[in-house]
Amino acid sequence: MTKLIFSGIVQGVGFRPTVYRVATMLDRHGYVLNKGAEVEVAIDGDVDEFLTVLHKHLPSIASIDSVERIPDDKKYDEFQILHSNTGQRHSRIPADVAVCDHCIQEMNNPKNRRYRYPFTNCTVCGARFSLIDDVPYDRERTAMQPFELCEQCQLEYENPSNRRYHAQTISCPQCGPAMSVYNSEGEPIDVENPIQQFAHFLENGAIGVMKSWGGMHLCCTLDQIPRFRTWYHRPQKPFAIMARDIQAVKKYGKINTFEEKLLTSSQRPVVTLEKICDEHMISPGLNTIGVFLPYTGVHHRLFANIDADALLMTSANVPGEPMLINNDDAFALQADYYLFHNRAILHRIDDSVIKPWRHHTFFLRKSRGYVPDPLPVPHTKTIACVGAGEHICGALSHKKIVYMTQYIGNSKYYSVVEFLQESLEHLMKLTMSKPMLDAVTADLHPGYGSRTVAEQFTQTYDVPLIEVQHHWAHAAALLVDNQVDESMVLSIDGLGYGADETLWGGEILHSKFDSYKRVGHLQSFPLLGGDQATHDPRRLVFALLDGDEQTGYFIDEEIHVLQQLQKTSPISSSLGRFLDAVSCYLGICMKRTYDGEPAMKLEPYLAKGTQTYDFQCSLNHGVINSIDLFQQLSSYQTSKLSEKEKADLAYSVVKTLMDAMIDVACDAADTKNISTIGLTGGVSYNIPICEMVQQRVNHHGLSLLVHNNIPNGDGCVAVGQNAIAGVKLSA
Repeated sequence: MTKLIFSGIVQGVGFRPTVYRVATMLDRHGYVLNKGAEVEVAIDGDVDEFLTVLHKHLPSIASIDSVERIPDDKKYDEFQILHSNTGQRHSRIPADVAVCDHCIQEMNNPKNRRYRYPFTNCTVCGARFSLIDDVPYDRERTAMQPFELCEQCQLEYENPSNRRYHAQTISCPQCGPAMSVYNSEGEPIDVENPIQQFAHFLENGAIGVMKSWGGMHLCCTLDQIPRFRTWYHRPQKPFAIMARDIQAVKKYGKINTFEEKLLTSSQRPVVTLEKICDEHMISPGLNTIGVFLPYTGVHHRLFANIDADALLMTSANVPGEPMLINNDDAFALQADYYLFHNRAILHRIDDSVIKPWRHHTFFLRKSRGYVPDPLPVPHTKTIACVGAGEHICGALSHKKIVYMTQYIGNSKYYSVVEFLQESLEHLMKLTMSKPMLDAVTADLHPGYGSRTVAEQFTQTYDVPLIEVQHHWAHAAALLVDNQVDESMVLSIDGLGYGADETLWGGEILHSKFDSYKRVGHLQSFPLLGGDQATHDPRRLVFALLDGDEQTGYFIDEEIHVLQQLQKTSPISSSLGRFLDAVSCYLGICMKRTYDGEPAMKLEPYLAKGTQTYDFQCSLNHGVINSIDLFQQLSSYQTSKLSEKEKADLAYSVVKTLMDAMIDVACDAADTKNISTIGLTGGVSYNIPICEMVQQRVNHHGLSLLVHNNIPNGDGCVAVGQNAIAGVKLSA
C-alpha cells in the first residue's frame, strides 16, 4: 500500500471521482480523501500504472502539480471516497469556468430533466471561486448550501459512474436556484419563463441588469448603445459585447487562431480584436473591440430567446463602486428591467479582459476564469500586498506561491478599499489554517486609498509595512512573470510616485528583486494643476510648449493662471502623459472622459502611420529630451493636416522617442552583460509601441520580455511588491 499526496487543481473539478473510477477499474483497494490543500490517496498495487491511467482520465480543468509518495502498511477491502477534512489549506482553488458542452446539450434537450435550466453544471464546469466560502470544497461551504438536493440529484451525486458524482454545485429545476424578472420599481413580474420575458424586454429597447455567477451585467441591444451612453454617463468609453457564437464574433472583429482559442477557452475572457465595423459606436475612436462568448447557462438561454447576434454586456456598478452582487442593491441603478436569481454571490469577480499580441496574453484585467491563479515567487515569506491606487489587485504569498486577488478597482472609493481588504482576507482564509503574515507592502504614494488596508493589516498582525517604488514593482512583476532574476526594464505608464518625490512614468530601470537603478528616463515637465492636467490634455500641451500658447486653447486670463502654475505644479517624466499631449496636439482627443482615453485614441493613428517625418531626440546622461522632441512636433500646423499625415506625424514622433529609450536601455544592458530588455506598465498595452520596441531590441541583438500571466498595468504592482519585500526579508 502506498499513500499519495496530490497537490494542484484537485478540488471541485471531479478529481476524487476520477480517482475512484480509475481505482475500481484497476481493481485496487484504498481510499481517496480531500485534505483541504491536497488530495490524499491510499492505493495498493503498481503505483506507476495507477498514475499513468489517472493522467489519461484527468478531468479537463484539473491539474496535478506534484505527487508525494509515502509507504503505508495498512490494508483495505475496497476503494472508498472518505469524508473531507480541513488539513493544510494552501490549496489551488478552482476558478469559475464556462458551462461545458455536455451541460449545454442537456439544457437544449426537451427530453432531459434539466431542459432550459440555467444552473446546469457538472464536475468540470460552472461557478467555483465566486461561490466558495471555505475549503475543503464541499457543498456546505458554498453558496449552494441552502439548496437541499432532491432525490434524483442525490442519486446522481452518489453514483460514481455519473458526471455529477460529488459535484458540489449539482442541482435541477426541482431543488436548485431559480430566476425571476423585475420591473424598474423593483416589483416582481409573474411569468412562467423569466429569461424569455427579459429577452423580450431587451429586444424592445430596454436597458437591463442581469445577475450572473460572480456579479451582474448591464445589458442592451447594440442599437440602444447611444441611449445607454447617455443614461450611464459614458459618452466615449469602450464597452464589451457578448456575441452569440464564434461566427457572430467574426462580424465585429478580425480573429486569428490564437484569438479564437482564447475566446472559446473555458475561461471565456473578453478579448480585444481588430475592429471590422462599429456602426453602433461600441468603442469610439479605437481600432479594437472587446468581444466575449456566453459562459453561463443564463447567457445561453438568453441568446436562445433573442434574435440579436450580440448584446452590450458591461459590469453593473454605480460609477466608481465595485460591481454589484446583491439583488436589492442593484435597483439603485434604475434600469428598466432586472433578471435575478436567488443564489448568493459570495465573491464578486469581474470578467477578465485580454489584449493579445504575438501569442502573448496582455491582461487588461485578470479576474474571472483565471483567479486565483498561483505563481511561483523567489521567497518563502507570507506577505499581503495592496498594490497601487487604480486598477488594483491585491496579492498574497504563502509557501513560495503568490496568489492575486480578482480585479478590485480604484482605491479612492471607500467601498473599493473594503473590497480589497475582504479579498485579501478571503485568500488568507483559503490558504492558511491560522492567518498570519510576515509583512505587508504598499506603494510609496502617500495618498493611495489602498494604504488604509496595508496600515490596518500591519496593526492587526503586528508586522512591518514595506513601501515599494511603483515602477520598480512593475519591473519586479515582469521578472516574476518571466521567471528571471534581472533585466533592463522600460517601466512606462501614466503616473507613479518616484523615489525623488516627483511623478515618474517614462523609466528605464536596471531591475532586480533586491535593488534597482534608474539608468534613464524622460525629461520631466509640469502637470499644470496636478491631477487636473491628466483630465485636460490641453494643459499638457501648454506645459510641453513651455507656456508658449500657440494653439488657441485658452483665453488670456487662463494663460496667465497656467503660466503661474508652471512654477509650482508637480513635475512628471510620464510617457503616458506625453502620449496624451501628442494626441491632443494632433486634434485626436482633446478632452479625457475616461482613464487613458487620449493615448488610447492615439493608438489607431500609430497603427496606420509610418516614419515619414524626421525628428531628433537628444540625450543628456540618460535623460531623454522629450520636451524638445514635442516642440519639434509643434512646428506642424495640425489644422492643415490630413488624417494620414497626422498618423505619420504621430508615428514618427513616438518611434523617435521609443528608439531613444531602447538605445539607452540596450547600452546600459551591454555594460551590465544583460541579454534582455523588459517592457511593462500601462503604455505597454499599446500594440504599435510594442512593435516599435520589439524591432529596436532585435536591432540590438537582445531579447524582449513582456507580460503573459500578470497584467501589464497597475494590476501587476502587488505581485512586484510581494517579490521585492519577500527577497528583502529573506536577505
